[in-house]
Amino acid sequence: MALAANAVVAIVALLHVYILVLEMFLWDKPAGLRAFGLGQELATATKVLGANQGLYNGFLAAGLFWGLWLGEEGLAVKTFFLLCVAVAGVFGAATASRRILFIQTVPAAFGLALLWLA
Repeated sequence: MALAANAVVAIVALLHVYILVLEMFLWDKPAGLRAFGLGQELATATKVLGANQGLYNGFLAAGLFWGLWLGEEGLAVKTFFLLCVAVAGVFGAATASRRILFIQTVPAAFGLALLWLA
């Protein structure tokens, strides 16, 4: 069970690295425009905001990787950062797009459940 939990934590961390890339580097490029449903003019005007969001997603990924690196002692770190991801996903779903609930919160909640069962 611990292996499955850590695999899900790693997947959530990699997902947040991908989100970092989308928000920091591809925000106003075709991939970013598709991912976030933005028009070119709005994306250009909000590029700095997207980069800021991307940085925060990078911190979430870094925390999850840190928890994995700590091994068995990383349970509290992984729990904390998965909770942060889940809360960010709920907030994003409430304020930006319901899709975020399924992209962020559901995987984080699944990871938390596996961690607690392990």
